[in-house]
This record gives sequence, C-alpha cells and structure tokens, in this order.
Amino acid sequence: MGRGTADHGVAELQRRLVAFAAARDWQPYHTPKNLVAALSVEAAELLEIFQWLTPEQAERVMEDPESAHRVADEVADVLAYLLQFCAVLGIDPLAALAAKIDRNEVRFPAKRRGGEDGEDGEDGEGGAGEEGAEEAVRKAP
Repeated sequence: MGRGTADHGVAELQRRLVAFAAARDWQPYHTPKNLVAALSVEAAELLEIFQWLTPEQAERVMEDPESAHRVADEVADVLAYLLQFCAVLGIDPLAALAAKIDRNEVRFPAKRRGGEDGEDGEDGEGGAGEEGAEEAVRKAP
C-alpha cells in the first residue's frame, strides 16, 4: 500500500506522477495551461476548507482528524499538479525555490534584533519599521 520515506524525494515523486499519467495516456491533456488551471482549482479547494474559519479555528484545523485528512489531501493535490507542471516545463522546483529565497533575502533584509526603531539593519540601511514589515508580508511570495 504505502511506500517508505525513501520514496518521498521530489524527483522520485515527480517520476511517479509522470509514469502515472503516461500509463493512462494523459500526456496530451497535461499541457502547461491545463496543469496550471488544475493547480489553481486545487489551491482553491484548499482555501475552501479555511474560508469561513476564524484565525483561531484555522490554527486548530489539524486537531480534527476529518479536517486534517481533507487538508492533507488538498495539499497533496496542489503539490501533485505543481510537480507535474514543473516536469512538463523542465523546472527544478527546489532550485527555483532556493533561487527565490535567495532573491527575497536580498530584497527584504532582516531587521537587526534588539535595535530601536530607526536604527540601521544589519545591511547598514534603515530598518523597515512596522509599516515596512507589513508591506513586505503583502509582497512576499
């Protein structure tokens, strides 16, 4: 039934998804447009679980076995379509993520801890302050 944790690497999961689709002759339907549309739908289904929850209820969603199962299933669907999308376009998802984190670390430098408002951050530039931090959260991927 299940597979060991050794089979849970991204490349192996991607290979299994491609093989699954090939065994069913689904490749003609696995175009970038179709896969990204399916990814969007699955992400919306994940959102639907949380849509009307309070922040407190959302934080506890994994405490209920039924809700936890639904969340895990939708996360799996989102990841499956993302990995298939990356396979079709030849994107290494982990390399893409690492590069994005690198860019964001430069774009949004960490504010020095323990400093007073207005003090320079570690990079020698002025700190973002609370307003800047809120803006960074809105812009963060």
